[in-house]
Amino acid sequence: MDITSKLSHSLVLAVLSSLVFFPIQAITQIDSLKLDTMHQLIEKGHYPNIHSVLVQQSGDLKYEAYFGGYTADSLHDTRSAFKSVTSLLVGIALDKGYIESVDVPLLHFFPDFTPEDARKKEISLRHLLEMKGGFRVEEFYGIGPYLEDEMWETDDWVKYSLEVPMKDTPGLNFSYNSCEPVLVGAALSHAVGKSIMDFSEEHLFAPLGIKDYRWTITPKGYGMTAGSFFMKPRDMVKLGELVLREGNWQGQSIISSPWINTSTRCLMPIDFSFVRYSRMDNAQVQSSRYGYYWYKERLRYQDIDTVVLFASGNGGQYIMILPDWDMVVVFTGGNYSTWRGKLPLEILLKFILPSFEKPGKN
Repeated sequence: MDITSKLSHSLVLAVLSSLVFFPIQAITQIDSLKLDTMHQLIEKGHYPNIHSVLVQQSGDLKYEAYFGGYTADSLHDTRSAFKSVTSLLVGIALDKGYIESVDVPLLHFFPDFTPEDARKKEISLRHLLEMKGGFRVEEFYGIGPYLEDEMWETDDWVKYSLEVPMKDTPGLNFSYNSCEPVLVGAALSHAVGKSIMDFSEEHLFAPLGIKDYRWTITPKGYGMTAGSFFMKPRDMVKLGELVLREGNWQGQSIISSPWINTSTRCLMPIDFSFVRYSRMDNAQVQSSRYGYYWYKERLRYQDIDTVVLFASGNGGQYIMILPDWDMVVVFTGGNYSTWRGKLPLEILLKFILPSFEKPGKN
């Protein structure tokens, strides 16, 4: 490398390090030119409404940037990405013996509710975690009925969700919705004998050092466990790191590894590819799979062939976990109710993964 090239490369490193608040040494073994290109494309609007991008590899935060007036201290609405956190809370409740198993019937937690359809007696927590409760509600494919807005207008979201009419036998079909995670959160609260806000603070957020956040509270005082939870992107990284480490945080077991492995196995194809909907060219697509409020998709682009486990929320909120790369990637954004909310998959494949070496690779 001649002196001109060295100076140019050093300048790029200096600029990039100032953007992400890390010393140059921390980003060795990283193709900073690709990351700088990514940064410029986001700033220029080629990738619109991206609010933050954070990359952590092998436990070190390697890249962090904010856009559009957002900062590291901004509390961002995680939308439905928080459903995956609800899954973590179920695992903690199981670990601590508050819940016997995910096959406990839903109505065990609501003994005063009399179902108008006997099939509701068959609904288990497992069915709700898999979005297979059988209710006549759907928010993923545009088939409908979409009931979340209507639920928000009521004064009792849990009662509303319990009373949604049935469509299918429980366990038969995947039907993404927000009513079922609301019921899971209420069931958890009944099982542990305290609010989901207090339970999560004691057993998840405080151990991870997550202090600054904001719940959306239902009119009856339940924490909204289907989404609309506000937190900092750096704390989203912590949650991804917890899952990457199979429930371990800095030497402490927060959630049992069997629950992490079971809840993120994601065996159910859902007839939807996030990469396809990003409209990315030359990526080989296949259906995402669903677990207990977690998605998994195989990513194949050029010489990349890997699997990403992720939490996803409307607008482009992602906690991405890439075991092959020992990596957690977080995006927040404002591309609500549009295909552009899937653009982070293209950014991941075109810029982030090609910028880093896999651990152990020479």
